[in-house]
Formats: sequence, structure tokens, C-alpha cells
Amino acid sequence: MVEQDKIILAAEAANGIFYGMQTLLQMLLAEILGNSKIDLPLQIPCCFIEDKPRFGWRGMHLDVSRHFFGINFIKKYIDLLAMHKLNVFHWHLTDDNGWRIEIKKYPELTKTCGWRKNLEHLPWNVRDNPNDPGNGIYGGFYTQKEIKEIVKYAADRFIIVVPEIEMPGHSREVFAAFPQFSCRGEKLTVAPGGYWPNVDIFCAGKDETFEFLKNILLEVIELFPSQYIHIGGDEANKTRWKECPFCQQRIKDEKLKDVKELQSWFIKQIADFLQSKNKKLIGWDEIIDGGLIEDATVMCWRGDGIEAAKTAVQKGCDVIMCPNPYLYFDWKQNENDKGAFGVTTLEKVYNYDPVPQDFSQTEARHILGAQGNVWTEWMPSEASVEYMALPRMSALAELTWTFLENKNYPDFLKRLDKLVDIFSLKKINFNSEF
Repeated sequence: MVEQDKIILAAEAANGIFYGMQTLLQMLLAEILGNSKIDLPLQIPCCFIEDKPRFGWRGMHLDVSRHFFGINFIKKYIDLLAMHKLNVFHWHLTDDNGWRIEIKKYPELTKTCGWRKNLEHLPWNVRDNPNDPGNGIYGGFYTQKEIKEIVKYAADRFIIVVPEIEMPGHSREVFAAFPQFSCRGEKLTVAPGGYWPNVDIFCAGKDETFEFLKNILLEVIELFPSQYIHIGGDEANKTRWKECPFCQQRIKDEKLKDVKELQSWFIKQIADFLQSKNKKLIGWDEIIDGGLIEDATVMCWRGDGIEAAKTAVQKGCDVIMCPNPYLYFDWKQNENDKGAFGVTTLEKVYNYDPVPQDFSQTEARHILGAQGNVWTEWMPSEASVEYMALPRMSALAELTWTFLENKNYPDFLKRLDKLVDIFSLKKINFNSEF
């Protein structure tokens, strides 16, 4: 509430005061930017604002495997989330192109698996060419000290950091140092660019694979107080499992039908381990294939995500919506823009509703919220990440915070004019053609 002689912020919890401060700061910055005589006392209109978020999960993702970004940028990214009242930072820390988190029990994960041949001069999808000598090496990783610093920095802004450690697929980089945990036992290189199909995955037939992964997760759990640990689970090509005698024996021993059920069995081993440590498993919607385990939280990303969401909810599982046509911010922002795959305009993001229209009220309660995903194959710089994320992050913030009856795209655009002035003031790169 703004009165003539005072401003009152009231909330049931500390995060509510923090969000109220973000609103107040935006009002003040808008006044500063709109006032040519900045030596005059600042004035904001008297008003009464009563507000609360529609969803509890209001997230942004960042892939640091394809391209690595230092902790100063990670803090800047978190500041952007805080400014938008987003409350989850999904940190994609491992993938075929680099392992980015220090694990003290296995130092080779960062010494070897965190670095790849530098082929940044080539287009992403033509880099897997061993004949190109490259320009040295490319990579990096976060020490455990740095990760603790980021986790605290985010917590001070009421943001939860959810780490992602990919398994069973998107794990080729691990086999540059630990080939024994693959099906073939063949030492590979860290992928310098696009790697498809994703055939080199963790062997589900070897007990030592699970010992290795659980030891990693023990350190991850110590670093991240988040209730959730994301284990990926997407795009795991099963070719090696079909050929592997260890995996085939596992299928027989566990009385599984096929390699799809083997993946579900794999995920269940990890889910049970996390549950024993009072953590919850999140996975991409492929964890549904072969049978969904109980108590998993599903991130629905393929297509519109509706069928995956329905399957998960029918099993009593919670869902986070991030369908790629709407909430993948590596997609083009308009037809003439650079980006991956299709076009995801600002208006398309804003008008997206995470709750499928035919969901009952009971089913809708399982939709925790939504998040924007930033995959960085084509984003080699911090400026390119900012450009692709903004202002679509602003539209995401409104669709996850604002109740449907209060949404209004033309009004959003008017307010966005003020917000992008603040981006400029903060020297943030953004797409101005919206």
C-alpha cells in the first residue's frame, strides 16, 4: 500500500515481503527513467496492491554443459529471476558436452570430463569430426565452494536451485574418464558439439554403475538443500542396452519386458535412493516410457506436453510444464531471428496456460507450475543467453504468477515498455523486436 506519507508492505512470510519489494523497486525505477529532472523528489502514485502467485513452481533453466558460464553470470541470471519473482533455478550441470560440477570422490569428472576439443569456429551440429585439430580445449566447472556460494546467493533471493545430473543418457562425457560404466567399456571423447543419436549411455546391467551414480548423488545432495534432484532421463537411445549381455541379463533377472521397462527399473533404483535421503526425483517426460514410478515429478517437454501430463497425473504424480513449442527459449523469437527449430514468440509464451483445458480441479492441483528452458547449443556467450531469454522470461513470469482472469497481453506490452528500459539501465542484452 502506498499512502501520501508512507509505504506499507505486509505478507504472511518473508518471501512475500521480498516480492513486494520487487514491485516497489520496479515502480521506483520506472519513475526514475520517466523523470528528466532526476534531482526532483521521486513520486509514485498512491495505490493498494493485493497480490499472490498462481503457481508455486516458477522456474528458469540454464544449460551450462553445451556452453559454460562463470559464477558472476550465474549470479546475474539469478538476479533476473529474482526481479521477475521467479523462484526456481534449474541448473543443467552435466551432458555429453561437459561435466560442470566438482565431485571430490571422482576428480577425473572435472579434470577430464569437463573439457572438450575447442571447435567453436564450426557450426554446432558438424563438430563431431576427429580430423579437425581444433583450437585448444574448451570447458570449465564449478567448485563445490562456488556451488555453495551460488546456492546461498539464490536462497537470499528466495530461489531454490535444482541441480540436474543426467542419466542414463546424455552421459558420453563421463566415458572419457570412466568407460567401465558404459555397456561397451570403450573410452570416448567429450562431445565437442552435436551428438546424435544418444547411444552411449550408462550400463543398466552393472551394479557398479549404480554405486558410481549414488556416490555422485551423495555429494550433490550435500551441496543442494533443494527438495528435488533432477536426473534427466531423456533421449536415452537403447541400442547399446539391446546389445549388452549385462543389460539383457538384468532384464531376465528382474522379469522385465524390454529395454523401455529397463529404463523405468533404472530410474526406480535412483528414485528409491533419493527417497532414502529425503529427496524427490524429477525427470523429463521420457521417464513415463516403460511405466512411471510412484512419487516422481515429471517435466513435460515433448510437443504440447498434455498427454504426458495426463499420464503422470493419473498416476498421482506432480507435473511441471515446459513444452518446447511454448517454453523453449532456444527457439526463434520470430521468423527472421536466429535460434533452434521452431518459432516461440513473446505472445505465444504469454498466452500459454500450463493447465490443460480438460483437467478437473483435482487434476489441476498436480500442475506445480511451469518453467522456461534455455538450451545453449547456439548460445556461446552471456549476451546471447540474455538475448534469447529476454523478454520471454518476463512473459513466463506473468503466466506463472498471474491468474487467468487478470491476464491481458496488450496491457502486458505497455508495461513491458517500462521494464525493458530497466533492462537497458542494468546493461542487460535483450531482444527489442517484440
